[in-house]
Amino acid sequence: MKILLLGGTGQLGRESLLRAGPGLRIVAPTRRDLDLAQPETIAAYVAGQDVDVIVNAAAYTAVDKAESEPDLAFVLNAEVPGRLAAAAAAKGVPLVHVSTDYVFDGTKGAPYLPSDPVAPLGVYGASKEAGERAVRAAGGRAVVLRTAWVYGPFGGNFMKTMLRLARERDVLRVVDDQRGTPTASADLAAACLTIAARLVRDPEDHGGTFHFTNAGETTWCGFARAIVEIAGPRLANTPEVVAIATADYPTPAERPADSRLDCAATIARYQVAQPDWRAALAATLDRLPEEVFRS
Repeated sequence: MKILLLGGTGQLGRESLLRAGPGLRIVAPTRRDLDLAQPETIAAYVAGQDVDVIVNAAAYTAVDKAESEPDLAFVLNAEVPGRLAAAAAAKGVPLVHVSTDYVFDGTKGAPYLPSDPVAPLGVYGASKEAGERAVRAAGGRAVVLRTAWVYGPFGGNFMKTMLRLARERDVLRVVDDQRGTPTASADLAAACLTIAARLVRDPEDHGGTFHFTNAGETTWCGFARAIVEIAGPRLANTPEVVAIATADYPTPAERPADSRLDCAATIARYQVAQPDWRAALAATLDRLPEEVFRS
């Protein structure tokens, strides 16, 4: 299987590239090869690639900054996926497009099904929801895979921020009234590749909208406490993690209070592995170099 992967330098992209090997070739264009800020170039680029499936892991993910950069957020999160999906459909290859829990407003009070109505609260969520609609409108075989709270050893993310702050502070104040599920980039990459392989094997699989996170649930404060607890003796300093309310930590973008995702349909259809979030966190921490804990 040969995959065209967009977003190869991001968290998910780098995890995906680690899985390349015999039987799995991954082409990940650099910005020099394909500049997504010029989405009008996507169709010609995709047409020239000999691939079996496309995985779109590229996105504008700066949730707060998106409030002041809506045009760029919509180009990267809506126009790019739409053009990519159209190019994939024209080429006759399936697409796996990664989206987000932030398409929901967090008021359901239970894990969201893929079929639940969307109601994004900010520019980031609205741009990602527009990207989902653009992918579906292209008419090709595509899976829109929503995920949440992604972290891993690459790039910037909540886990790495907490480890850095643990070295610098004795107290970490973290929001405790936003609920969801941390998702290890390694497990998300494995899920994307499993789904991609199924789409290649089975031309009768026409895709749809699905959810994938690790199993279980917590809050951002619970996530932070688990990071400090599991990192344990590796930390040079063990800070106290104090719960605060969202109102005590104002941000430019509003976040959903409860964005848990129901992944049952994904597990049933694609048989993807869904490790518990705490086990996934422990496995991720074990991959980090020692200096991350003590420098």
